[in-house]
Amino acid sequence: MSDWIIYTIGFVAQLLFSGRLLLQWILSEKNNKVVTPSLFWKLSLLASFLLFVYGYLRDDFAIMLGQSLTYYIYIRNLQLQGQWQKSPKALQWLLLVFPIIIVIYGYNNGEYDIVTLFENEAIPTWLLTLGIVAQILFTFRFVYQWITSEKKKTSQLPLGFWRMSVVGAALILCYAILREDPVLFVGHCAGLVIYIRNIFIWKKEHYEVSK
Repeated sequence: MSDWIIYTIGFVAQLLFSGRLLLQWILSEKNNKVVTPSLFWKLSLLASFLLFVYGYLRDDFAIMLGQSLTYYIYIRNLQLQGQWQKSPKALQWLLLVFPIIIVIYGYNNGEYDIVTLFENEAIPTWLLTLGIVAQILFTFRFVYQWITSEKKKTSQLPLGFWRMSVVGAALILCYAILREDPVLFVGHCAGLVIYIRNIFIWKKEHYEVSK
């Protein structure tokens, strides 16, 4: 597949990720508190799938790992907001099983080479390790968010989520520079600013509440 098609898929995914953050940031500024609109999770779900495809086409296991871990957390947040239940049953099942079917089908037909993913000559082992660690940390923020939301029975983005976002994004930026990956670099540069701003909004909101 042509490089321009692969990069287009990646940039579209990053635009969707950036769009969800921009939307969340604008609404948070308007409300003077950190908010989580349902569209944030809908855009996340679509972008996650596209970036998973991009990671596979780039033979980049670190990217694939990060997206596979968050895909279903996005769905769970839509369930907590009552939005998932409003979508047609056929669409729900399609979204739930489609990624799994693609992986199983590709593996059984020899399209996915696990050895290639882990032993890619274009990515040294130390660099792949950095990418995986960065993606796991960046992904774990959503595990933390999910656990917090389950406890509160409502979808929310706590302070710890934004702190982990800053650290994870910084590591991924290092990986993107070393990997010479423009998609990851552009996406996380924009996100880093919004993560930091949300920390300030969160602190201001809770400071005013405690006064």
